[in-house]
Amino acid sequence: MARQPILDRQQKLYGYELLFRSDGVTNAFNGTEAGTATMHVLSNTLMSIGAEKLLGGKKAFVNFDHRLLLENMYLALPRESLVIEILETVEPTRDLVTLCRSIQEQGYALALDDFTDAPGFAPLARMANVIKVDLRLTSRAEQERVLRAYKSRGVLMLAEKVETQAEFEWARGVGFDLFQGYFFARPTLVRSRQIPASKAVCLQLLRETRQVDLDLKRIRRLIREDVSLTYQLMRYANSAAFQRGTRYTSITRVLLVMGENNIRRWVALATLPMLATNKPNELMKLSLVRASFCERLAQLAEAPNPNEAFLMGMFSLLDALIDQPLEEALRNLDLGKDVAAALLGDAREQGFLPSLYRLVHGYEEGRWNEVEEASQQCGIAFPAIGEAYLESTAWAAQILHSGT
Repeated sequence: MARQPILDRQQKLYGYELLFRSDGVTNAFNGTEAGTATMHVLSNTLMSIGAEKLLGGKKAFVNFDHRLLLENMYLALPRESLVIEILETVEPTRDLVTLCRSIQEQGYALALDDFTDAPGFAPLARMANVIKVDLRLTSRAEQERVLRAYKSRGVLMLAEKVETQAEFEWARGVGFDLFQGYFFARPTLVRSRQIPASKAVCLQLLRETRQVDLDLKRIRRLIREDVSLTYQLMRYANSAAFQRGTRYTSITRVLLVMGENNIRRWVALATLPMLATNKPNELMKLSLVRASFCERLAQLAEAPNPNEAFLMGMFSLLDALIDQPLEEALRNLDLGKDVAAALLGDAREQGFLPSLYRLVHGYEEGRWNEVEEASQQCGIAFPAIGEAYLESTAWAAQILHSGT
């Protein structure tokens, strides 16, 4: 994706317009259908790059068509951060006006893109918080007329396609409040890496969320069978966009707090890109084996939170899966100091999870003295470890086989 800065009259950063890009090389829009492009932008913002990193506390201007507004996809971002841009290609029907009024009553700001004051858009213009005027689309006389008509109503007027110093000085002189264009900066590509998800699991998950009544147990099972989906869910749950003030380490708990409508939105955003990055199948298999192995051992030890053990195993190969240092990847998830200390090998930490992780590593590499010592620290009977490992490998094999 790309972002282009939007500046105020003092040329201080006000926000960014977030733009879809089809690859990490070509910094241009390729004509992708508007709704699909926006879904990619929302998915990358929430679950790949991260809203905090991308926006730095500033506003996000994102294009929406009528369908995405009807599907409440704007609720994926908090009202404090999002400015919903209504595309000029949207038909300003009575239903759309009613919908936009409802959205605004929920606290979201509305912007009209490439505004020309066409008669049909008058009801939308009367409720708009921001009106964007393309300096290359109409004459200066028309731009000044629109400015006089709406600025007096308290609307923020944004001059876009500002490409020269003279254009900026003219736009500021006549009273525009915000400015966007090549004179300040071209859209900048923003890249991140994602873990490849199983397309089969993504499709199953999409089918599940099309049901009238969601089967949360089945949705939980599908998510926890896929490293990418688990990573995206936990990253979203522990981001500022989720706004719950609680650190989550349980997939079940996150789903319960989200509720059915938010689950449907999250699944749509998480599965649409299909995460096509290719990674060796063995990395995925080992991640699944470790997740199940850690969870089964935690249950044998009667640990208070086996979910933490599951996530610890699941994300133990995160650095290899997304080509990012493990410490940085874990920081994006905020799974807690115990999980991070265990995965990063902090020798100062002597709790249950670090001991459990040493047990798992020791077992995989045949360091039996280390396994025996760690199993005693965890309170796990040594003979039960082998059976737990066999059950975990069988579970992982079944998951991978069913997802091909």
